[in-house]
Amino acid sequence: MSKRVVVLMGGFSAERDVSLKSGAAAAAALEKAGYAVATIDVRRDLRTLVAGLDAAKPWVVFNALHGRHGEDGAVQGLLDIMKIPYTHSGMLASAMAMDKPTAKKIFAAAGIPVPEGRVVRKSEVFAGDVLPRPYVLKPLNEGSSVGVHIIKDDAPRPTSEAEWPFGEWVLAEPFIPGREITVAVMGDKALGVTEITSDRGFYDYTAKYAPGGSRHLVPAPLPEAAFAEAQRLAVAAHQALGCRGVSRTDLRYDDSSGEGKFYVLEINTQPGMTDTSLVPEQAAHAGISFPDLVTWMVENATCDA
Repeated sequence: MSKRVVVLMGGFSAERDVSLKSGAAAAAALEKAGYAVATIDVRRDLRTLVAGLDAAKPWVVFNALHGRHGEDGAVQGLLDIMKIPYTHSGMLASAMAMDKPTAKKIFAAAGIPVPEGRVVRKSEVFAGDVLPRPYVLKPLNEGSSVGVHIIKDDAPRPTSEAEWPFGEWVLAEPFIPGREITVAVMGDKALGVTEITSDRGFYDYTAKYAPGGSRHLVPAPLPEAAFAEAQRLAVAAHQALGCRGVSRTDLRYDDSSGEGKFYVLEINTQPGMTDTSLVPEQAAHAGISFPDLVTWMVENATCDA
């Protein structure tokens, strides 16, 4: 009898549409790998979710949710209570990774380079520049570049509630010039290094998910030492937060002065699994097919029961 895997997808964050695509792709690959697969489109209804999980009696949950309440430890805590093993990181690592200021503090304490910055009230942002330009404004706990504003030269900044619907607090960081680099980690090993380029000038939501929105250079055309350093930093970030399973670390590589330096921007504990996603692409380059990747993820699933 095939092992039953339930894929959680959809959710009710700003990343719902991407999660539905990730979940559908993962479900199809798991079926191809020989698992009995069911899917649950998660809504903001805890009773229905618990009832659905009780009825399905999964051997493992494949968590394809992205964003708040799916990637931030909330659903992980529920699965821990229900004693259902699940893919990706546990409750604490997920919560710390999703909260950007917390993750930055932990990275800095571990000797991982991060951009300097500060957390400010949105009223300060509305009143004027909170850092010398150019700088970046980020929601504290959104993913997929949702809400990110790059304030360059004469670029407008948010000046009203309508332009900043992401809570009271804002993370402000200096803009780091250079190249967009990302590294997937599987277990405790880096899968590869990708450089991302986009005609949009910024790897925003559209560049991430629209066909042709970005170009992925795999392997990244970096000097050998820089390539190895990107992998080292991604594994260090994964371990500093206590992540497990698969994660993806986003970095900037500033080689504008001739001396390349990396900055870790954030870690994604549940990276995308769509047809334009970076982790399956790096896995494929490493010789790991998509069905083999998701098989590894479910076979290494666990919970903190």
